[in-house]
Amino acid sequence: MTGRGWMGFAELFLAHGYAVLVPDSRAHGASGGNFPTYGQKEAVDVHQWFDWLVSHEHPHCTLGMGESMGGAILLQSVKTTPFCAVVAESPFSSFREVAFVRAGQIFHAGSWIGRFALRPAVELAFLYGRATRGVDLANASPEQAVVGTRVPILLIHGLADDNIPVRQSEAIRAHNPADISLWEVPAAGHCGAINVAPTEFSRRVLDWFVSHEEGNHVKVS
Repeated sequence: MTGRGWMGFAELFLAHGYAVLVPDSRAHGASGGNFPTYGQKEAVDVHQWFDWLVSHEHPHCTLGMGESMGGAILLQSVKTTPFCAVVAESPFSSFREVAFVRAGQIFHAGSWIGRFALRPAVELAFLYGRATRGVDLANASPEQAVVGTRVPILLIHGLADDNIPVRQSEAIRAHNPADISLWEVPAAGHCGAINVAPTEFSRRVLDWFVSHEEGNHVKVS
């Protein structure tokens, strides 16, 4: 995820009195790193951004928001990063599950193709990643990361999302229904809730943050 794509959201939050940090994820934009790890290392980066904000801005409350892979990365950080609240739109539930989806999309079919017929190829790709990059992408799992967290999480997912299906957010919520809310948006595609329902999107996100924040306003995306 790159910070440039977040300028519209930055304007929304700035207009409501928030200070905003919009960094590039590793291996994206101006950030370093040779390859993304889909949350394995990026969750540590989020924690370091959080620590930087605390040391430089001294906020009483830090909030987080991310979309797609950015949302999945953010969710993987919540066990170690004490956000007051976070919002994640269109995240994947685990890299394994989204790999099954991607394999099925190659053949214009459902994730069952990847889960069953192409599973050996998917597993071989995971082994290759471990051997060549030293990263076990099977551990990139937002649905496992949210288990036991007390950080309030708002998930947003379009019912017309054919990139990362809504059932991925439903799986995340099922792992911690007490602290996770899910807004499923009719007719919205991937990260498209703000286009389908701009007023409600802004209201829900801002109300979520206001209801959980204390003191200063700082957002990490």
